[in-house]
Amino acid sequence: MEIELRYGRGTLRVELPRSLEVTVIRKQAMPLLPNPAEAVRGALARPAGASRLAESARGKKSACILVCDITRPVPNALLLQPIIRELLEAGVPASGIVVLVATGLHRPNLGAELEELIGDPWVLRTVRVENHYARSDDDHVDLGFTRAGTPVKLDRRFVQADVKIATGLVEPHFMAGYSGGRKVIAPGVAHRDTITTFHSERFMSHPRADNCVLAGNPLHEEQLAIAAMVGPVLSMDVVIDEERRLSFVSFGEVVQSHALAVDFVERYARVPVPRRFKTVVTSAAGYPLDKTYYQTVKGMVAPLDILEPGGNLIIASECSEGMGSAEYVEAQRRLIALGPDGFLREIEKKRFAGIDEWQTQMQLKPMRVGEVQLYCGGPVDRALTGITAIDSLERAIVASAQKLADPHVAVIPEGPYVVPYFQERA
Repeated sequence: MEIELRYGRGTLRVELPRSLEVTVIRKQAMPLLPNPAEAVRGALARPAGASRLAESARGKKSACILVCDITRPVPNALLLQPIIRELLEAGVPASGIVVLVATGLHRPNLGAELEELIGDPWVLRTVRVENHYARSDDDHVDLGFTRAGTPVKLDRRFVQADVKIATGLVEPHFMAGYSGGRKVIAPGVAHRDTITTFHSERFMSHPRADNCVLAGNPLHEEQLAIAAMVGPVLSMDVVIDEERRLSFVSFGEVVQSHALAVDFVERYARVPVPRRFKTVVTSAAGYPLDKTYYQTVKGMVAPLDILEPGGNLIIASECSEGMGSAEYVEAQRRLIALGPDGFLREIEKKRFAGIDEWQTQMQLKPMRVGEVQLYCGGPVDRALTGITAIDSLERAIVASAQKLADPHVAVIPEGPYVVPYFQERA
C-alpha cells in the first residue's frame, strides 16, 4: 500500500507491505467556499458582534492589521486587499495603515519571504508592511498586568492604532487549544516579557494547555485577558482544508469571530478513533510548518491520545531551516545534559521562561509515552533532537510492527492539523 505524508512543499510517498493493517486518519471532507473572494467580502459585510468596518473606521486616522508570520499558511492574498480597500473608502489614509507581521519571538519575515507571506503586490505598494520585534523595548506600550500577574506589553503600532484588526488561521494548537483570533495579539505582537511569562512552566504544565481545549486553558484565558486590555479589536478568522483551500471565513469582534471559526473547525479537526496503536506515523504538516525542528514538535504532540504507551511515534519533517532559534538549540542542549526530569526541575523555578524552551518542554510529552523517531532531510543536529533519527520511513514502520508484534499502523498525513482521540465504539 502507498501512503503520502505532507512534507516540505509536496508530499512524501511511502510504500508499505500488505502484511501491515494501515488505518489512515484524516479530517472529514470539508465544504469549500465556491467563491473565496466573495466569501471574504460577505464576512466583512456581516460582522459578528460589531459594526461594519467602514462604519467603525469612518473618521479614523490610523489602522493596524495583524497577519501571522510565515509559519502559518494563511491566505493573506484573499484577505488583506478587501480589508484595506474598506479602510481607504472609510477615509483612513494609506499612510496611516500598517500591516504588522505578528512574529511573536520568531524571526522577522523579509524580502522574498515577505512578498510570499503577503501574496499581493498591491498591498505591498499601497500600505506599510512591517515586522514585530518582541525584543525591542521601545517598540512596546506597557499596559500593566493581568489578574494572573502576566506583564502586558504590546507593540505600540497596534495599541495606538485607531482601528485594530487581527487576521489568522484557526487550527488546533498544542498549547493554546486553537490558533487565530486573540493568539495573533499575544504572543503575536507581545513583548518578550509577556510571552515568556505565559509560556513559562506553570502555564505549559497545566493539563488543560492542550490541543482543541479552550475551557480552563490558562494560555487561552491569558490571551483573552490581554486582548481585552487593548480595547475594541476586530478579527478575520479563516479555516482551510487539507489542500489549503478556503473552507470558512468569519469577521467581527475578536472573541466572537474566533469562536465561530473554532465551532466550525473542531467538527473536522478532532477525529474519533476506536483503538490505540503501537505504531503511529505522522508529519509536521509540510511547508511552512515543517521548516524547523522547533515547529515539528507540534506534530509529535497531536496524536498522543491514540499512541499505546510504549509504542513508536514516527514523524516526517523536512526541517529545511534546521533546528530553529539559537535559544531553542540551547534549550535542547540542556535537555540532553540534564535529562527530562532535570530539565523540568530547572525550568519550574523560573518566572520568565527562557526563549523557546517551552517547545523543549512540550517535547517531553511524547517522550514520556513512547519512542519518538524522526525522518528528516534538513540540516538538523540529530544528537540535539533528543529522539531517534531514522533514514527510511518504510524500514522504521516495518521494524516497529515486527518488534511490537502488532501489524496495525495509524497514519496521519496532515500531522498536527488533525487531532485524533481515542473513543471506544458504543
